[in-house]
Amino acid sequence: MALWRGSAYAGFLALAVGCVFLLEPELPGSALRSFWSSLCLGPASAPPGPVSPEGRLAAAWDALIVRPVRRWRRVAVGVNACVDVVLSGVKLLQALGLSPGNGKDHSVLHSRNDLEEAFIHFMGKGAAAERFFSDKETFHDIAQVASEFPGAQHYVGGNAALIGQKFAANSDLKVLLCGPVGPKLHELLDDNVFVPPESLQEVDEFHLILEYQSGEEWGQLKAPHANRFIFSHDLSNGAMNMLEVFVSSLEEFQPDLVVLSGLHMMEGQSKELQRKRLLEVVTSISDIPTGIPVHLELASMTNRELMSSIVHQQVFPAVTSLGLNEQELLFLTQSASGPHSSLASWNGVPDVGMVSDILFWILKEHGRSKSRASDLTRIHFHTLVYHILATVDGHWANQLAAVAAGARVAGTQACATETIDTSRVSLRAPQEFMTSHSEAGSRIVLNPNKPIVEWHREGISFYFTPVLVCKDPIRTVGLGDAISAEGLFYSEVHSHY
Repeated sequence: MALWRGSAYAGFLALAVGCVFLLEPELPGSALRSFWSSLCLGPASAPPGPVSPEGRLAAAWDALIVRPVRRWRRVAVGVNACVDVVLSGVKLLQALGLSPGNGKDHSVLHSRNDLEEAFIHFMGKGAAAERFFSDKETFHDIAQVASEFPGAQHYVGGNAALIGQKFAANSDLKVLLCGPVGPKLHELLDDNVFVPPESLQEVDEFHLILEYQSGEEWGQLKAPHANRFIFSHDLSNGAMNMLEVFVSSLEEFQPDLVVLSGLHMMEGQSKELQRKRLLEVVTSISDIPTGIPVHLELASMTNRELMSSIVHQQVFPAVTSLGLNEQELLFLTQSASGPHSSLASWNGVPDVGMVSDILFWILKEHGRSKSRASDLTRIHFHTLVYHILATVDGHWANQLAAVAAGARVAGTQACATETIDTSRVSLRAPQEFMTSHSEAGSRIVLNPNKPIVEWHREGISFYFTPVLVCKDPIRTVGLGDAISAEGLFYSEVHSHY
């Protein structure tokens, strides 16, 4: 019977099409094909979806990333800001009349000759380095030549300014930036960034970033890898001169989120000055009205004593949230004798279980608990191929969206695209990992269709997501700052803060 019905339907369809053809013999073939398709039985075929793991992961992120219910309206950011001048190192040194000699490292640069020797030393290794230039007048002369050099590019620099710039891309946010802002930086900043008059200064703080390409030659020298040599004479940021201006501006601005960075710039100061300034930082943070969360963005450091002081001298308990990368996390645990502190360096991709153990330790030892009067309840960790957000339960919402948004912006900003271009990114995160090595962790297998992995440990929640890594990045400076800003933008803090 079923067979007869199927044959009958087919006959009727053939008859219908035949009638149409007889009545309208001039009907185009495409119209007939469309008519036939509309009569065909069975469900319509679904349009093809993204088939690559990268495409599936990006689509899953887009579905997860939603704005929080309670949103920030006013964000205050401080206190390090500068102008990054990026240009060819070899061409600048040639323009300064220098010629390639023997390389030699200098912990502090005192002259053009020191600059030439240090640049050659690191270019020969293909290694990145950053140095302080002690002579103000000589540095100013070099900076002027660099700034006016054909092809030199000027960018907003300094963690605070970069974070403020990222927040300012959202037109419904008002952003206050306190830092040493000169005329060039003021010109580069988004119109949505408000700089108090006390933060304006007549001369910019320039950081000169001398780039060299892989295989680039200068005399007998040949760079094995592409990299950069950075130097500055930056006293304002080094002494955190704008800290008091920043805190005094908050009363009038009335922010509902404060972001602080620049502590790493104090490495060039004496131990006594570092200790004194850190106490002033803690006092300043404690002056911020209760209920306003404070995010601290860490950056590259080499001074273990300074890092240990930041952890132990009440800075961590005074802030609500931390942002840091794999180098800063390992240096932190080494400086404060935390878990896996015997590890000299990461072996390739940082082990997820080890990272998770260190984040757990920071929040357990220095975060909020029933027995500890600390405000710290959130850490946003980022490395090239994955990110983890860790929070003390009961204090933050929308963290799945926050970690996904931070990872998404890493791919778009590095590739300089508005949305993820799946042909230009790759999924490089570990396909399997353990969630802990210091306790019985779970084994996780990565699934691009469900890119956020969540696990819990003693009142602390972890949110993991892979990153779609840009294969050929256009610009990586400030990527960590953009990740932290985006993660905060999508975060919601519970009102009992």
